[in-house]
Amino acid sequence: MREAPKNRIAKDALKAWKLTAIIVMSVFWALTIGGFVLVYFMDWSYWVISFIAAGVAILTYVTVFLIPKIRWRRWRYEVFDQEIYIQHGILIVSRVLVPMIRVQHVDTKQGPILKKYRLASLTISTAATTHEIPALPEAEAEELRDQISVLARVDEDDV
Repeated sequence: MREAPKNRIAKDALKAWKLTAIIVMSVFWALTIGGFVLVYFMDWSYWVISFIAAGVAILTYVTVFLIPKIRWRRWRYEVFDQEIYIQHGILIVSRVLVPMIRVQHVDTKQGPILKKYRLASLTISTAATTHEIPALPEAEAEELRDQISVLARVDEDDV
């Protein structure tokens, strides 16, 4: 089997993913607190909502602290002259080879959370699918986008 790709995404990806998870989990906590308020005013039993709160607490720990670390450790990529090699996954690790000749366009994108940490995601589109390398430093993402664009054009001209 082929060796894993050498390049990692930015370490700040952990911060960005944790912040995203905190925002998402705050919705669940708001609903849980709303459930406690409803139980208090309706004079119902607390054990059901307490069970739900315990589940939300466990889910919060997993999504905020465990998943970002595992996700960051598994995300790797490497760009060669003829292909792009991407590895990602948490439970199931996928290794994808994207031939340069199949690349149709390359984009960088940056939402407010990635912008806060000066990160950007690189999106590589082929006729069949779209592949993403998340959370690269802005300069590296732009440089990689330009490099892949040049390599894809060279491969296209060689055919």
